[in-house]
Amino acid sequence: MKTIYFDNAATTPVSKEVLDAMNPYFSEKFGNPSSIYKVGQEAKSALENAREEVAGLLGASPKEIIFTSGATEANNLALKGISFYWSQVLNKDLGLDSRLRGNDKRVPHIITSSIEHHSVLDVAEYLEKNFGFEVTYLTVSQEGIVNPKELEESIKENTAIVSIMYGNNEVGSIQPIKELGQIIKAKNNRRENKIIFHTDAVQAYQYLGCDVNDLGIDMLSLTAHKFYGPKGVGLLYVKDGVKFLPQAQGGAQERKRRAGTENVPYIVGMVEAMKNVKNLGKEISSLREYLVGRITKEIPDVILTGPKDDSKRLPHIAGFIFKKIEGESILINLDLLGIAASSGSACTSGSLASSHVLMAMGYDDLLAHGSIRFSLGKMNSRDDIDEMMKDLPQIVEKLRGMSPIK
Repeated sequence: MKTIYFDNAATTPVSKEVLDAMNPYFSEKFGNPSSIYKVGQEAKSALENAREEVAGLLGASPKEIIFTSGATEANNLALKGISFYWSQVLNKDLGLDSRLRGNDKRVPHIITSSIEHHSVLDVAEYLEKNFGFEVTYLTVSQEGIVNPKELEESIKENTAIVSIMYGNNEVGSIQPIKELGQIIKAKNNRRENKIIFHTDAVQAYQYLGCDVNDLGIDMLSLTAHKFYGPKGVGLLYVKDGVKFLPQAQGGAQERKRRAGTENVPYIVGMVEAMKNVKNLGKEISSLREYLVGRITKEIPDVILTGPKDDSKRLPHIAGFIFKKIEGESILINLDLLGIAASSGSACTSGSLASSHVLMAMGYDDLLAHGSIRFSLGKMNSRDDIDEMMKDLPQIVEKLRGMSPIK
């Protein structure tokens, strides 16, 4: 049975070009880049060349790139690194007691959105519950977009970091990052302790411009496996001059900002993937519109989630709510046919929890349970969509006939 893969927002296959670039660094050029002898220096050269290429692709300086194990680590490093710097170092410099908790200007204040990936939301909650840090969760519209005015009104004297994702992984909404950055810049013009602006650009890099200067951000997270690179490698861009506390100790790697031997083969692969992934947007967007058109015309009682304006939606993501049934049931039936997609619900501790993204967008629990996300990639075609649509309408009709919800 042929597998039709519609879950590219979860992960993508490693491309042949990327695999070919990586292979020599597993066995032939295997050195530790921290070693001073020739084999090590060969790996060091590959590492630094990769750093220069990444910097060029992002409009950054090589010294502003920190290689990580992925975006989850990068997001942790951004939020914890800035918040702990504010709490421990800045307060110490000011001669203040860093142990103070609660609603105090000396306690770091984090601003994020209610639809972030859990690698941001869970970190914010961790810092709030365990260290007494203050967190504001911005609301979003029914299309999943942050209101810049709410950000402006939420900034306080103790705001340390704002973390807003560039593009949402579930409904595809693109946030007005430039506009948000301008608000923060204007606030910083009147502040001694600058607010740091971070964005999780995991879903955006391959389709949207990620020039860090153009976006007006201070920190940016990426992971390779979302754009045909290997799993287990990512990066954090940190603007020169931004101070933070490293979260991994035990080595001087990455300019003492992230200890641990660098994963040279994967870093080389990530750079190759970053170079090769551009210019897919128009083709993928056309494919997504074909998918949206077929589903909304051929299946009744379906809601397209996220922005209706294509310019505000990532090209590869189309989320739907199928009324009166659970998304998980659709997924199981599609999987039996060799078709892979994903649900906005997540099975946690034996219970099916509704998508926090859809709930934040104003959908009730019943509707949110009927969500399915299709995310397209460069290996997909109209033939794949046509093949799925031979069965999807009948699957939905059958499940609705069995559903107690009428």
